[in-house]
Formats: sequence, C-alpha cells, structure tokens
Amino acid sequence: MTIFAWQRREARGVNAFVWYLIGWTLWIGGFILELLSPSLQGKIFWDSFQFLAGLVIIIAFPIFVIQYTGYKLPHPKLILAASMVVPALFTVLVLTDKFHHQIYPDPRLVEIFPFGELTYTFTPVVYSYAAYGYLITLGSLALLIIAFLHPHQLFRFQVAAIAFGVLIIIAGTLLSLAGVSLTQHRYTSPFTMAIGNLAIAWALFRYRLFDIVPIARHNVVENMSDLVIILDTQNRIVDINPIALYAIEKESKDVIGKFAGEIFAEWPKLLREFEEPSNKSVRTTLSAYGKTYHHEVKATLLHSQRGEYIGRVFVSRDVTAYVELQENLERLNNQLEQRVQERTQDLEEAYDTTLEGWAKALELRDKETEGHSRRVTETTMKLALALDIPREEFEHIRRGAILHDIGKMAIPDEILRKTGPLTPVERDIVLQHPTIAYELLSRIPFLQKALDIPYCHHEKWDGTGYPRGLKGREIPLAARIFAVADVWDAVQSDRPYKKGWPRQKTITYMQAQAGKHFDPEIVKTFLQLAETGKI
Repeated sequence: MTIFAWQRREARGVNAFVWYLIGWTLWIGGFILELLSPSLQGKIFWDSFQFLAGLVIIIAFPIFVIQYTGYKLPHPKLILAASMVVPALFTVLVLTDKFHHQIYPDPRLVEIFPFGELTYTFTPVVYSYAAYGYLITLGSLALLIIAFLHPHQLFRFQVAAIAFGVLIIIAGTLLSLAGVSLTQHRYTSPFTMAIGNLAIAWALFRYRLFDIVPIARHNVVENMSDLVIILDTQNRIVDINPIALYAIEKESKDVIGKFAGEIFAEWPKLLREFEEPSNKSVRTTLSAYGKTYHHEVKATLLHSQRGEYIGRVFVSRDVTAYVELQENLERLNNQLEQRVQERTQDLEEAYDTTLEGWAKALELRDKETEGHSRRVTETTMKLALALDIPREEFEHIRRGAILHDIGKMAIPDEILRKTGPLTPVERDIVLQHPTIAYELLSRIPFLQKALDIPYCHHEKWDGTGYPRGLKGREIPLAARIFAVADVWDAVQSDRPYKKGWPRQKTITYMQAQAGKHFDPEIVKTFLQLAETGKI
C-alpha cells in the first residue's frame, strides 16, 4: 500500500497517508521483534518502540483526513502546535521511563511457549495516551463522516472503507486495554490492525483512493476568480470568497453577519436591482482601488430540501476586458467611418483585412479549428453561387462567414481549449457566442448586413437551435446556407476529442438532417454539388 500511495504522491493527502502507513509498518516491526525478544529488557525496548510508532499514526491520520476532505481549520498552525504537545510529552516519558517508571511500573516476563510475554500494569499515563489517541482519531472520523454526505457515490465508498478500517483498529485497541485477547496469551490489536488495514487497502485499490480525490466545495468557492457572496433570508452576508473581499476592500470579520445594504451602500443602483429575491442577471459598474470595473452579476435563489427559500448566492464576473473590447471596436468603427468619406475602396479593404485578422486571432486561440473559417467560407460562397443568390449579397455573406465565430473571443481559454466534455455551466457560456457576436458587431454599420451568419448560424430548421429558437424561413437565408457548409466541414474535421467522419457518412448525415437541422432545398442543392465533386 505504501508503494501504491507513494506513486500517487502528487494527490492531496498522500504524503500524510504514506506516513500513516509507515507508522503501522514500524508498529508491526516493533511487535514482531518484541515477540521474538527473549529478555525482559528487549521486550520493553520494542514495546516502547511500538508506542513511538503509534504516535506517528496518531499524528499522520488526522493530517491525512483534513487534507483528503479539504476541511479548512480556523487557525491551522496554532492547532498543529497544540496537537503536538501531548505526543512530545509522551515521547519524553517513554524515553526516560527508567527514571520514573510511569510507563512500565512493574514489567514482568511470563514464560509461555513458544514466545515469552511482556506484562505490566497500565498506568494513568498510558490510559491518557490512549484517550488522546482515541480523541484525535474519533475527531478525524467525524470529519470523514461529514465527508460521507458527499453526493457522489464513489467518494462515499472511499470514505466508508477508510472509516470502517479505522473503527476496526480502534475496537482492537480497546479490547487490548480491557485485557481481552483472541488467544490465551496474545492481545487482539495485531489481528484487528491487519483486518482494518485490509479495509483501507480495499479503498486504495477498489475505489481508486488518490486516483480520484474529492475537492471540497468551499475550496472551489475560495479559489474561484469570480466574486461569490451568499446572503441569508434577512439579506445578511453569511459567506464571501477572498476575491470578493479584495474587490470591496474589506476583511471577512468586517463583513460576515452584516446586512448587504450596509456593506454595499456605495452601490445603491446594485442594491435596487436585487432588492427583491429572484433569479436575475444584470450588468453593472463597480469602483475599487481607484479603477472602474465592469461586472456581470448573477443572483440564484437557494432552497432547502423541502423547497423553502433559505438565501441567495451572487456570482459576479469581471467582464471589463469584454467591455473594453466593445469600446475598442466602437473606436475602430468611428475611425474607419471617417476614412469612408475619403476613400471607400481603401476602407473596404481595411475592413476586410481587419475581419480576416479577427478570424485569424480566433484560430490562434482555438487551434483545433485552424483553417475552418477559410474552408467554410469558400464552401459557403460556392453554395450561394449555385443557389443564384444576388451578386450584391455575396460580399455580406462572405464577411458573415469569416466572422461566424467571432463571439468566441469572449469565451475564456480554459473553456475554449478544453479537450474533454464541457460542464453544463461551461456549455451555457459557449452557447452565448452568437449573442456576443451580435453585441460586438451590431454597432458597426458596415457589418449590419453581415450579422445574419454570426447571429443565426446555430438556428435549426425545426426551431430547436439557439440563441432565439427561430424556425424554418424565420432563419435568414444567409444563415441557412452557412449552417450547411459549417456542419459539413466540422463533422469531417479531426479534433482532439473525435475523429473526422468519412465523406459518405457525412453525406448520409446531411440527408438525414434535411428538414430538421437544415433547409431541405439548400441541402438538396448542396448534395448535388458534393456528388459532382464541386465541393
């Protein structure tokens, strides 16, 4: 078990668990050598060694539990120092027992075949040592029992196996203190220790302990880059994360238990927005440290298991970079509009260069779609030509195709570049990119006629698309054309999480989606182009 755990030493709590196992290894070694030792002094020495090995176990186990469960101690350094006082005193008493005999007052060697047995009267010091060990261990088990309430079954199995193993060991030591033995002369501790550690080993291998370690939910909140504030039913602050404290320039002792109206008095507009409890999201401006920040604040109601309202959680995301991007785009728009009056052709070329630059910038952020914008634009233009779209519309369609995913510029890198499945929250963020594209581009008159594709290319013929759920011919024609070209390229492209489809499978899929995802007439024309090799 020690080797298995050490190989996973990067996981939280492993180092303490390794010391816990080392303690048991030393205890077992001391027990065997004490059993084999023929003299009274030898048996006392190795029995003392077991006491000291037990201290390693008593110290390491609670540290492992705290790290594994993610429990946050209020004053960790002070508590650690206080918990070391008893082990330190007991160590001194064990090492100096020959001067005071507080550990072994009347040691005797009882000759029993095949091994002699060390017997002595348990002193108050020994009982105190045992009581301390039980107190620490049972306290640690209490933290495990709290962790057992974790909703995910795998973690509950991990905790249950660990707790069961430790309880078996505790039961064995209690029987030993009471003088109960399984055989005529031997204490029960070695046997219950073996059974208990087998249960822990079961957790280690069967339930992937240290391969998959739970992260305490309060740690998630504490480390979020978003501001998190929780209010109770009386609008008192009951929790707040460090980044939020930094933003409002206060300490937790000055905030917890205070009314939100008192703490956020300098933002009356924000207080009015959230005066009544409801699920709501607003955009606001906050000032701190002499700077102005733009935040998107979302309130979510909290309910008990019985459905009773118990409070609200506020999550505030800093969108300053996004707002500045909007402002920069507006400034760019104003500058380019001035040049329109001078040289229209030069301006159009500058716009086109800018659009291609934006598309290239997005591809540099999202490597898995590199080349996608260029290919899908070419396919869209071929399809538009085959559908006899008026020539004056071509340039708008081309620009819209180039910018179709520009809204993803506002999506965080950790989501955009994620290779595995997205969480529901991450997926909601990604689904906002058409709306973000509309907000970014709608203020630029030059791109008004190119907005249909960035805004509507995820709408579906049967009305199940997003962001507006448009249906049939409610969807702009340019977006319907582009949707066919976009999916055609996407499903045939290799991605880190999937292999691109072969051409024939793609054709079959496009046929199946006619009237569902796609305009059936457009699909018909597109497949004719595909069959003749023009696409």
